[in-house]
Amino acid sequence: MSITAKILVCALAALTLAATAMAADSGKPADWEATLEAARKEGSVVASIPPNAELRKALEENFSRRYGITLEPVPGRGASVITRIVSEAKAGIRYFDVHFGGTESTVKGLLPENILDFVEPAMILPEVKDPKHWWGGHIWIDNAKRYIYSFAAYQTQSLNYNSELARPEEVRSFDDYLHSKWQGKIGMSDPRVPGSGASLWSFILQVKGEDYLKKLVTQKLFLSRDLRLLAENLAKGRLAHTLGIGFTEFAPYLKAGLPVKTLPMPKEGLYATAGYGSLVILKNRPHPNATKVFVNWLLGKDGQEIFTRSMGEATRRLDVDTKWMKEFGVLPAKDGLTMEQYLKMENQSEERIYKVRDPGAALANKLLDGM
Repeated sequence: MSITAKILVCALAALTLAATAMAADSGKPADWEATLEAARKEGSVVASIPPNAELRKALEENFSRRYGITLEPVPGRGASVITRIVSEAKAGIRYFDVHFGGTESTVKGLLPENILDFVEPAMILPEVKDPKHWWGGHIWIDNAKRYIYSFAAYQTQSLNYNSELARPEEVRSFDDYLHSKWQGKIGMSDPRVPGSGASLWSFILQVKGEDYLKKLVTQKLFLSRDLRLLAENLAKGRLAHTLGIGFTEFAPYLKAGLPVKTLPMPKEGLYATAGYGSLVILKNRPHPNATKVFVNWLLGKDGQEIFTRSMGEATRRLDVDTKWMKEFGVLPAKDGLTMEQYLKMENQSEERIYKVRDPGAALANKLLDGM
């Protein structure tokens, strides 16, 4: 080897060591800057997100300001957005990069279609990739533990009441909803479709049995797939109780000081969930590098604080404060549950969806047909 060649080799080695040292000093892997540069050239990332205006605005503004990459958020509810993603993927339309939302629609709508990519390879930054930063380590919704990443975990006090029409001591158990005074005064998120109503219905089936649900139906439940309508009806006194409605829908009425309150935990307990906190990455996505940047930002401290504050759903990140959420009837898993308790109560994993929620949905269709 010539002297010139040796000098070039040594110089290259020195540059490599310097780059590695700089990456180590910054706490970021050596390939992060290359990914970021490629992402900026792609220019944008398209994310399917939950239908929440506050979340949309915060994600869009903060991500774009941080990285100079345009985030195009597409808000949508479960089945409708999943149907669009699947139909476009099958037609060869490369539009969506990433989706996060509810679990059942993702498990049953996206997972079987072979259009999802592995999530873990997109986790680049140590504060995202290292399981020590997450309560419970890395938790996956799918059985293969590759495609649907769960970044939230909590129990939601989805039993609410109008404080001018009911008192909390009147409902300490699900049995108390069967009192004649509540007939025609109970609203519920329709359990015949994936969502919070189906989650609660299947949990009640587990803990109270089919006979109880048959009796509950005779209370002339007001069923709706429009959660905001249910929340409004409770806030304005048209209903005394609602079942399966969470913080997000009630937030405007709470801020307005209307008489909406959350019931204490019933003696039977409540299920644990990931809410809208399930993340998937699409195969053949149009912006592969921008997707990685968005995933690492969303799963980092800043992204998870925005998600938690906007959605009222508790992240599993250990460096994000969630203790304040108990005031609003949200019980973060990392602030009050052991992993054993969580695994016993969760009902959003692929296994539980087919073994618990499907039988619940079948019973709901049977009992509520025609309502």
